[in-house]
Amino acid sequence: MMWMMNEGGGRNCPKKTDDICGDVCAQGSSRLSMSRIRCILRGIDLKTYIFLFVLVPTCIFGIYVHGQKISYFLRPLWESPPKPFHDIRHYYHENVSMETLCRLHGWGVREFPRRVYDAVLFSNEVDILTVRWQELYPYITQFVLLESNSTFTGIPKPMVFASNREQFKFAEPRLTYGSIGGRFKKGENPFVEEAMQRVALDQLLKIAGITDDDLLIMSDVDEVPSRHTINLLRWCDDIPQVLHLRLKNYLYSFEFLVDDKSWRASVHRYQTGKTRYAHYRQTDEILADAGWHCSFCFRHISEFIFKMKAYSHNDRVRFSHYLNPKRVQRVICKGADLFDMLPEEYTFKEIIGKMGPIPHSFSAVHLPSYLLENAEKYKFLLPGNCLRESG
Repeated sequence: MMWMMNEGGGRNCPKKTDDICGDVCAQGSSRLSMSRIRCILRGIDLKTYIFLFVLVPTCIFGIYVHGQKISYFLRPLWESPPKPFHDIRHYYHENVSMETLCRLHGWGVREFPRRVYDAVLFSNEVDILTVRWQELYPYITQFVLLESNSTFTGIPKPMVFASNREQFKFAEPRLTYGSIGGRFKKGENPFVEEAMQRVALDQLLKIAGITDDDLLIMSDVDEVPSRHTINLLRWCDDIPQVLHLRLKNYLYSFEFLVDDKSWRASVHRYQTGKTRYAHYRQTDEILADAGWHCSFCFRHISEFIFKMKAYSHNDRVRFSHYLNPKRVQRVICKGADLFDMLPEEYTFKEIIGKMGPIPHSFSAVHLPSYLLENAEKYKFLLPGNCLRESG
C-alpha cells in the first residue's frame, strides 16, 4: 500500500514521495482534499493552462457567434434533399404561334383563353409590386391584394398599399383590395399569423369572382411570373391542375443571380371548395424558366431593415448590429448575406459551391420589359447600381 494508518489514526507517508505532491501526506485529513486539488493543478503544464483558459472560452464564444453557420453546414448529415421535381421543358419565342407553343409542351390549344387571377399578400414591396403588375397586366382578369396592419411577427405596420394606391391607378379597374386587422399576439409562431392571412385571401378571391377552371397565381409579391408564361398557360388546354413555376432566383437586385431553384410560386386551375391559397409544395410538376424571384429587392435601406425584423424568419437577426444601415449597405453591394448565414442546401458540394458573396452579373437580358422601359426610375434593380436611398 502507498500509505498506512499509524497508531493515532493518522496517515503515514511512504519513504518515496512525489516531489510535487510530497507535502500532501504531511497535512491533516481536513485539508487533504484541497491539497490534492492543488497537487493536480501544479501538475498541469503551461500548454494545458492555455487550452483551458484561452482556447475553451474562445471555442464557446465561436459557437455562440457562428453556431447557426455550423448547423447549416452540417445540415446534409441529418436532412435529406426533398424529392426532385418533374421539370417540364419551357418553349417560347415571340415569333412562334400559340398553337405551336402549346403543341411543343404536349398540350392542346383552346378556342379562347382562361381568365387569370393574381392574388398576393402585401407588406411594403411597392416597387416590385409595380414591376409585377406591369409585367402581368395584359393577361390578368383581376388583381387581388390583401393587406394587414400587422406583420407576420405581430409588429404594427402602416397600410402601405392604401397610402400608395394612387401609384397603381393603372390597375384600379381590375383590382379587388382587402384589408385585415392583425391579432398582435406576442411570442406566437409567425407562420400562424401568415396562415390566417392566407385564409382571408381565399375569401377575398371569392369576392373577386373567381370560378372553376380560372387560373390562379399563388406567389409572394417578389415571385414574378413572366408575361409569356401566363399567356401560355391561359391559352393551352390540358395543362396540369397545379403547376409550380421555376424562377430565376435573385437577391437585392437583378445584379445578383443566385440560382434557378426558386419553386414556391404556382399556378392553379381553380376548383371551388378544393383550391386553397398556400405557399408550400403542392405538386411534383414544375415549369422551367418561368419568371423571376427578386428577394429583398428594395429601394430604401429602411425597407431592408423593416423586412429583416418583420418577416417569418426574423429569428435570423441574432445580433443588433445586423440592422446597422451602414452594414446593410455594405452587404448589399458585396452580394453577401444579410443574416451572415451559409446557403440552405442539402449537400456539402452545393454548400461549399455557394459560400461567399454572390458573383456580380453584367446581364440585363430577359428581364421584365417595364423595368427596362423605366430604367432610370428603377436603376437600383439593375446591374451596377447597388447603392440605396437612406430613407
